[in-house]
Amino acid sequence: MSHVLHRNLNQEYPTAVKGDGPYIVDREGRRYLDASGGAAVSCLGHSDEAVAQAIKDQVSQLAYAHTSFFTSDPMEQLADFLIERAPAGLDSVYFVSGGSEAVEAALKLARQYFVEIGQPQRKHLIARRQSYHGNTLGALATGGNAWRRQQFEPLLINVSHVSPCYAYRDQQPDETPEAMGIRLAAELEEEILRLGADNVMAFVAEPVVGATLGAVTAVPGYFRRIREVCDRYGVLLILDEVMCGMGRTGSLFAAEQEGVTADLITIAKGLGAGYQPIGATLVSQRIRDAIANGSGFLQHGHTYIGHATACAAALAVQQSIESRDLLTRVNVLGEGLKARLNERFAHHPHVGDIRGRGLFQGLELVADRDSKKPFDASLKLHARLKKAAMAEGLMCYPMGGTLDGRQGDHILLAPPFILQESHLDEITAKLGRAIDTTLASL
Repeated sequence: MSHVLHRNLNQEYPTAVKGDGPYIVDREGRRYLDASGGAAVSCLGHSDEAVAQAIKDQVSQLAYAHTSFFTSDPMEQLADFLIERAPAGLDSVYFVSGGSEAVEAALKLARQYFVEIGQPQRKHLIARRQSYHGNTLGALATGGNAWRRQQFEPLLINVSHVSPCYAYRDQQPDETPEAMGIRLAAELEEEILRLGADNVMAFVAEPVVGATLGAVTAVPGYFRRIREVCDRYGVLLILDEVMCGMGRTGSLFAAEQEGVTADLITIAKGLGAGYQPIGATLVSQRIRDAIANGSGFLQHGHTYIGHATACAAALAVQQSIESRDLLTRVNVLGEGLKARLNERFAHHPHVGDIRGRGLFQGLELVADRDSKKPFDASLKLHARLKKAAMAEGLMCYPMGGTLDGRQGDHILLAPPFILQESHLDEITAKLGRAIDTTLASL
């Protein structure tokens, strides 16, 4: 019996022993094509020699130095790299160990900002239903994933949740995409006014919604209107790019494609590509200056923030992506993957929607295409699909609760940026067989 407290205590896991480009190899020699990047993490695959060498070099020189005593070259260099390429107004980077910590840091920075500028009454957060922002308590409270929240509800702070920008399900008859964006921005404004405009601290959203909805992009103009509403009432905009950022959608920051910037942006996953645990919160100059010119002290911290080896690994990852022009590759491969998914599934009786951007694609599964009726949640279709895909030698990211935390199933695809065209064919063929096998077993 394993003494590891695994995610699922009633499941047997294969033992991963080796990475080989976009594949993971288990102890029995079986190869699994990683079409989900684990959880949209492994953008450079599993055996990048340059990143591995950067880690070895850093460990041999300095593995770790606590940030209450020192800064370090890898941390300073990585911060410079990110800010030079970040959306306008972002000025500083706070490094953590993962996405949930990055969101927690963003929430605390937002709160401290308003305390520093003499508006301590601002405490309310607004986020969106069917969002996911992490599993620590502050991040979990902010997220709108009903299933993840349910048993921990008594421990969570009160956060308001407005509608997601989910056109497949929520665009009204005869409503244009632009009109939908206007309607949703008005809903946010109404919630700000309901809470009291002077009491609202921040609005939090994923530019492209990941795990909970399955690569749902916003309608055109939505985020520009959201930014306008936030600015009108002095509300900070926090964009959670933990899953969709760092090149996953075809630009380094997903916000670039929405034509907006933010007061705080959270990143992780693709930042370090899984070679070391790392995340970060990018902070606007006005927030940094408010703290610097006020107390001068950020009242937050963890033992491993700014970890020298993690920063060295992430810098090597980002330099590799840039020097190899892999963001161009993401867009080319993304179009190729979408074309193949449409060719294979556009007329499938149980695939209701194919969506996404870059190498961040999702398929929503339905019992009936015309009515968009979901499968019975008791079937646990997403869990069956994951098992069938693994049997095919394919890692994908199926999730349940797409509609409301309980009903609905989707599959998320987020493969490495280093794929060849032949891998796109392999993903589509194996996914098709897994879906058909699963449906046939119901």
